[in-house]
Amino acid sequence: MPITDPDDERIADYRALTDLELRTRWEPPNGLFIAEGELVLRRALRAGYRVRSVLVDEKRLRQVNDLGDDAPVYAASQAVLDAITGFHVHRGVLASFHRRPLPTAAEILVGARRLAILEDVNNHTNIGAVFRGAAALGMDGVLLSPTCADPLYRRSVRVSMGEVFAVPYARLEPWPAALDEVRRAGFTLLAMTPAPDALPIQLLTAEQRARPALLLGAEGAGLTAAAIAASDQAVVIPMQAGVDSLNVAAAAAVAFWELCREA
Repeated sequence: MPITDPDDERIADYRALTDLELRTRWEPPNGLFIAEGELVLRRALRAGYRVRSVLVDEKRLRQVNDLGDDAPVYAASQAVLDAITGFHVHRGVLASFHRRPLPTAAEILVGARRLAILEDVNNHTNIGAVFRGAAALGMDGVLLSPTCADPLYRRSVRVSMGEVFAVPYARLEPWPAALDEVRRAGFTLLAMTPAPDALPIQLLTAEQRARPALLLGAEGAGLTAAAIAASDQAVVIPMQAGVDSLNVAAAAAVAFWELCREA
C-alpha cells in the first residue's frame, strides 16, 4: 500500500522514532516495538514475534514480498520515510511488532546455567551490545533491574542485530533484595567491579564457575554498593597500561567468554 503523507494514521507506529520520551510513552503501553532492517525483521519473525505492519522504501518492496498477507506492507519514498521517522532510514525497512509478555525471573532461573544481571544500565546502545555478547558467547539469560533500559527499544534491537530476541530476559524486583532469589536458585553472584580487592575473573574456582550470575553496572557509575554487598564475590578483568576499566558492553563480552569457556 503506498504512503505519500507522513501524517497518514496508518503508519502512526513509526512516527518520530528518534524521540525517546515519546517512544517510551507510546511503545510499551501499546504493546509494540520497532525492528529496523531486513535482517532484524526476519530474526524477530523467526523468534515468534507477530508483525503488526511493515514500512519499506518503495525501491526495496521486493525484499519483503515473501512475508505473507497477515500484516499490511506500506511503501513510501525515502523522503516520506525520513519525514515519518525523523531520521534517514538507510536500511530501508522498518517493521512494527507485537510485544509478548515477559517471563518471570523465576522462569528464567529454572532453565539457565549462566546469567547476566544488569543494574541501572539505561543506555540503549549498551543494552543491545550486552545482549549480542550474551547470545554469541553462551549466556543463557539476562535479568534486569527495574531501572534498566528497554531491550526492545529500536536502538537496542538494532545494536544487538536482533539478538535481543534470542536471549530470554526478565525484570528482577524488588531490587536488590531479589538477588537472594537468584542465590537460592543455586547461582553464585559475581559482582564486576574495578575495586582493588576484587578477584581476577580467571581465578574463579570450579565451584564458582558452575552456575555464575554476573552483575554488571551502568557506564561510569558501576554497580551500587548495595548490589556489591549482595554478591558472593567481587571480580575484575585485570587491566594493563594504566587503563582502569572497559565500557560495560566490552567488559561483559570479555567476562562472558571467560565464564563460558571450556576449562
